[in-house]
Amino acid sequence: MKNRVTGIGGIFFKSEDPKASKEWYKTHLGFNTDNYGSTFWWKDKQGNDCSTQWSAFESKTDYFEPSKKDFMFNYRVENLVELLQELKKEGVTIVGEMQEFEYGKFGWILDNEGNKIELWEPVDKAFL
Repeated sequence: MKNRVTGIGGIFFKSEDPKASKEWYKTHLGFNTDNYGSTFWWKDKQGNDCSTQWSAFESKTDYFEPSKKDFMFNYRVENLVELLQELKKEGVTIVGEMQEFEYGKFGWILDNEGNKIELWEPVDKAFL
């Protein structure tokens, strides 16, 4: 595999009051927030439209489990199916089953310290 991670797909964190957090970031840092957080649009080296997601989750969410951390990174990847197969061969812990949506494929792994990482093979055109 030539490229595994191609960029940061998202930054997710737990918040005692996600609505207030989104409003604070909108007011003070100019984030264009919606129910999911804020989407930052950019272009890759080939000029393709791409996005990075910023999201505040309820503090009691179980979405980050089995990690005990209050954050989770989402990394953009190419060919998620092949990457998950390679990572499994390398002894990396795979969490759950890969999921596919109109906006991309998702898989989850644990790093060496037990932090849950979300891997995303995006379909950026789905957002446009």
